[in-house]
Amino acid sequence: MFARLFTSAAVLALTAGAAAADYSLTVLHTNDFHARFEPISKYDAGCSAEDNAAGECFGGSARLVTAVADARARSNNSILVDGGDQFQGTLFYTYYKGKLAAEMMNKLGYDGMTVGNHEFDDGPEVLAGFMDTINFPILMSNADVSQEPALAGKLAKSAIIERGGEKIGLIGLTPQDTDELASPGDLVIFTDPVGAVQGEVDKLTAEGVNKIIVLSHSGYSVDQKVAAETTGVDVIVGGHTNTLLSNTNERAEGPYPTMVGSTAIVSAYAYGKFLGELNVTFNDAGEVISATGEPIITDASVAEDAETVARIAEAAVPLEEIRSKVVASTGAAIDGSRDNCRAKECEMGNLVADAMLARVKDQGIQVALANGGGLRAGLEAGEVTMGDVYTVLPFQNTLATFQVNGATLKDALENAVLQYDDETKNGRFAQVAGMTFTITGSEAFGNRISEVMIDTGAGYETLDPAKVYGVVSNNYVRGGGDGYAMFRDAMNAYDFGPDLADVVSEYLAAAGSYEPYLDGRITVK
Repeated sequence: MFARLFTSAAVLALTAGAAAADYSLTVLHTNDFHARFEPISKYDAGCSAEDNAAGECFGGSARLVTAVADARARSNNSILVDGGDQFQGTLFYTYYKGKLAAEMMNKLGYDGMTVGNHEFDDGPEVLAGFMDTINFPILMSNADVSQEPALAGKLAKSAIIERGGEKIGLIGLTPQDTDELASPGDLVIFTDPVGAVQGEVDKLTAEGVNKIIVLSHSGYSVDQKVAAETTGVDVIVGGHTNTLLSNTNERAEGPYPTMVGSTAIVSAYAYGKFLGELNVTFNDAGEVISATGEPIITDASVAEDAETVARIAEAAVPLEEIRSKVVASTGAAIDGSRDNCRAKECEMGNLVADAMLARVKDQGIQVALANGGGLRAGLEAGEVTMGDVYTVLPFQNTLATFQVNGATLKDALENAVLQYDDETKNGRFAQVAGMTFTITGSEAFGNRISEVMIDTGAGYETLDPAKVYGVVSNNYVRGGGDGYAMFRDAMNAYDFGPDLADVVSEYLAAAGSYEPYLDGRITVK
């Protein structure tokens, strides 16, 4: 795949020979904002007013308003688009659902957005309500919504906008496994991204559109596949994998833009920490002859728009009593990064899994399994508020207890590493307590996990495929989310335990000053 990527020299070579009929467009873009309306810390969690004043915070809607205004001023021809997942992530979403996201996106003047998997977290009805209040198209090409009453005839696959006297085609793309990742219901059928995109490209081309942008909430590797296996796509604005593409940042996963053939792929990490700024020039035939740019970090050098600061503060008032309550303290920062918690044992995973198991161990539960995708941030050292905990665990999941035999538990761990080698770092990766296991690498399903050991209280014993074990997870995983379909028919299932955030906050409080740790419960050969 990467053999198809252009070098920076090749990108520069595209700029030669610009003619009078060339058309230039600045594509401003965000993705995976996840309700981070307030500034965030370097850990992607909440950032205090004091730290913000000291210049240690990033993002927030108020900075984004300024960054977008400044970027528009640098260009005489621009659009602003989003790669999905505006929903979920903080108490703002818990309280307002999509209403505040719609308000802020309308204020920023977005021109288009794709449906992210988290836009389905509260079902098609909440997505439909969001669509009723936004002033721009939200799109999804790779799904059939004709049987879903809330979306049928309402959610388009593509749209045409005009800018600078030219027509621009926008196509939406959503993860094909959204039915496993969220709650779209049984009436929305997701399809292959390549065929879906090509179908919309052909439709737009037939309508005379020769500048086409895919808004893709499908991940960096899928974006490259779509670029390589379709024709007519000029730009792909990515999302879903929180990928940072950059030519200057050492943490970047690839160049900005990543060129696959003549298709420019861009992505700007997540949480409003960056605003993507891609400058594209098309020739008269609609072919990309230049594509350059770099994400803009929204750090303290970007001033906060005063009006937006006031509005977000107003919106935060109903949340303050909940989130300002100090519930615990930590002796050190707790790592909850996506890169770690979806790929190996991580400190936040140990905390959450330990808390889950401790809560129900006296009920005969032996092991805990927490999906890495449910852990959304880390914690800084010092006081921990309930708001901090909700930022880590925003989904309002409840504890679910059940029983399965050892063979099913082994299958669950195999599912956890099903996409272990995939850069998407899928949320199915399991953080555990009460057991240990080894990841053996790129083997076939059924052979990627070995040395599964269960804590008996008197020592560890090898997993017995025929023995029945008590398991605690969350209601999302127990219901088959993140590919854990093997748990749907579990014995003695009870999905209505306490909220996971409450369980973790109480566990932290009981610990005094909690010290994060790793103990080797997950190893990699």
